[in-house]
Amino acid sequence: MTLARTAIDSPNLPILSAEGVYLYDESGKKYLDLIAGIAVNNVGHSHPKVIQAVKEQVQRHAHVMVYGEFSQRPQQQLAAKLAELLPSSLSCSYLVNSGSEAAEGALKLARKHTNRTEILSCVNGYHGSTFGALSTMGNELYKSPFKPLLPDVSHIQFNEEQELDRITDHTACVLMETIQGEAGTIAPINDYLIKVKERCQSVGALLILDEIQTGFGRTGKMFGFENYNVIPDVVLFAKALGGGYPLGAFTSSEEIMNCLSDDPPLGHITTFGGHPVSCAAAIANIEILSSDGIVENVKDKGELFKSLLHHDLIAEVRGIGLMLAVQLQNADQAHRSMDICRELGLITDWFLFADDCLRIAPPLTISEEEIDAACKIILRSLDRIG
Repeated sequence: MTLARTAIDSPNLPILSAEGVYLYDESGKKYLDLIAGIAVNNVGHSHPKVIQAVKEQVQRHAHVMVYGEFSQRPQQQLAAKLAELLPSSLSCSYLVNSGSEAAEGALKLARKHTNRTEILSCVNGYHGSTFGALSTMGNELYKSPFKPLLPDVSHIQFNEEQELDRITDHTACVLMETIQGEAGTIAPINDYLIKVKERCQSVGALLILDEIQTGFGRTGKMFGFENYNVIPDVVLFAKALGGGYPLGAFTSSEEIMNCLSDDPPLGHITTFGGHPVSCAAAIANIEILSSDGIVENVKDKGELFKSLLHHDLIAEVRGIGLMLAVQLQNADQAHRSMDICRELGLITDWFLFADDCLRIAPPLTISEEEIDAACKIILRSLDRIG
């Protein structure tokens, strides 16, 4: 019996252990990890405080009941921590298992709250692979084999202000990433997110910001939207939320969230959402990020990467904090560079909708010395290609 593969050409690296910013394979080879499980392990692999929190919770209990039916302390504590960190209008969290599920719940929430059906998302946006989330994906290559998908979904171009008049009084929600991740780290410009929020407010639509990659310090702020002076109506979390354990959430005001609790009751439900062990890990994870000065240094670390990555094959290094894309001249160069980097003991990756770029999204705990070592390996890989 074999595991299903996500791609025929995936590297299938046999990882045995991980600690800090390093992975170790079954032969004992050490790899500097520049992708952190795709923006998941923000406090590094196997952080002792996260491990301790998991051990303590496992000794109390694991799953006891479908989410929302019993009052479980780790869930309540995590919701309270999120409310402390977020603006007051984002005070109520529904805990799920993943980013895709957070997107699914938020889409249902928007349609139920507004009594409208139209959903707008962005070209080259990515919010997950389940049917609702896939329907909002702005790239036909990954959608076409699975059609028909969710009806009444349209797409606008990210950062194109002239398309905002497509947000109308028929629109239930606009779902977009604070920074487009799989498009190759495309940040908003010219107060774009503020203008989207203003347009949504004017027609009664909800703005849902996907913070699944940008959340929990990746951009140098705890939440990516804090860089752009905008507060969404609903926000999505996953990836780094759980400190390496499976966990997601969609968060809004109590007024908006309450519409899922009746007519019908259990309008949204999940068995393992907000798993208490994952919640315990998430609480420890947030405490580490909030108290150890990790987030405050992220932007400087990102600038260090940018200052060191100069090469004839590099067209651009873009992004904010430790959410960066190194754009090369074509996809072949990017994939050859990734292969050589892995051979030299460095893990990087590509983007779904920008396969000519290398992904840089390491644990936020990466040191300046490790950044220097990582950049030297990337440059060596490019020398071998060039």
